[in-house]
Amino acid sequence: MIWLAIQSDRMPLPNHPRPRFVSSEPLVKLTDVNFTYDRRPVLQGINMEIHRGKVVAIMGLSGCGKTTTLRLIGGQLKATSGEVKVAGQVINDLDNDGLYQLRRRMGMLFQFGALFTDMSVYDNVAFQMREHTDLPEDLIHDMVMMKLHAVGLRGAHHLMPSELSGGMARRVALARAIALDPLLIMYDEPFAGLDPISLSIIGELIRTLNHALGCSSIVVTHDIQESLKIVDYVYFVSEGKIVAEGTPDDIKHSKEPYVHQFVWGEPDGPVSFHYPARPYGEEIYRETARAR
Repeated sequence: MIWLAIQSDRMPLPNHPRPRFVSSEPLVKLTDVNFTYDRRPVLQGINMEIHRGKVVAIMGLSGCGKTTTLRLIGGQLKATSGEVKVAGQVINDLDNDGLYQLRRRMGMLFQFGALFTDMSVYDNVAFQMREHTDLPEDLIHDMVMMKLHAVGLRGAHHLMPSELSGGMARRVALARAIALDPLLIMYDEPFAGLDPISLSIIGELIRTLNHALGCSSIVVTHDIQESLKIVDYVYFVSEGKIVAEGTPDDIKHSKEPYVHQFVWGEPDGPVSFHYPARPYGEEIYRETARAR
């Protein structure tokens, strides 16, 4: 914690230092995971590893199964088949108490922050500490201020969420996510709706806090360019399947048509610009014939 507080005075760290706490055993491992919702297959044959100390991105179009994957890892959903393992524990095998204990070691940054609107910045960050620990209030105060200092918002502790900009609210949510020094932090679209400056700050914080806490991070995102600056590894998901994976450099130079189109934002490719329809000339001919 002290190291984190010192480092935050000179944020961001240059050149995104690689994590110091890397183990050969994956912290998160998904093996042949399938998930079906109302008989509709959402995920099919997912195999994924997130090692300790790493920042891993899960990318793909809306509805491809990215957030569902996060929910399986967090235990909000249970895999239809296959195995989801976190910190050596199989999520499907845990009872409510076991899942509750494991979740205490996880942090979650929800899309758009999801702060409690009737609580101050301070109380939002203190919430988990009060809910999950028996720490005295004076120690909670010191820890909250340390977390806010790490994201550059110690001076905003008294403000309400309605008084924050979008970028500030996201940083408060990040301080709340790291309140209990988690082993794993999950980010659901952390860059959505941010201006370029706030987006860059959040990206730096994800990388730097992961290094400082010695944890692992999973980032679900559409933002290719910012994500490839900060992550160690990328999984691309399309229609519930992993279609490509690799380092940021691998992804940038991928020849896989879907990945190439996604990375470079091309309007046409495997993901077509036009919704399926009859040939336009045929449609015009039919309309003309009908008018006669």
